[in-house]
Amino acid sequence: MRAMTRRQVGWALGAMVATLASRAASAQPQPLPDKPFAAHRVALQLSDADPRKQGLVISVANNLLKAYGPDAIAIEVVAFGPGIELLRTDNPNRARLESLIAQGVKLDVCVNTLDTIERETGRRPEIIPGAVPVQVGVGHILSLTENGFTLVRP
Repeated sequence: MRAMTRRQVGWALGAMVATLASRAASAQPQPLPDKPFAAHRVALQLSDADPRKQGLVISVANNLLKAYGPDAIAIEVVAFGPGIELLRTDNPNRARLESLIAQGVKLDVCVNTLDTIERETGRRPEIIPGAVPVQVGVGHILSLTENGFTLVRP
């Protein structure tokens, strides 16, 4: 094996530093198109149908909006499994959810869960119009956390 010259070592080190710097830069959260000034990002997980937990998720979202203001925080509620009960059209919290949507909170519903319910019952659940379908709820949480969101499970 032939020894590298100083110039070759320098080029190799420069390439490694550039690669590491590029990776570090891409690891930083990028501005969100709909909330470019959001200094904070929170994903709220809801994976069970307990009405108290549903109320807690709504309260946490409201409290964060009050503390930081709707432009300074990005909030996504990700509902999957039994947690999608919160997003059904007949949920008693619907008006509170619509208020959150109006303030910029995203409500994500797991399509896999909807498909499973439809397969088992023969009927797809009716979900509030403002809910955003995501194919895999847990996968969406993973993507959010990889992009600078803090996961909170109230």
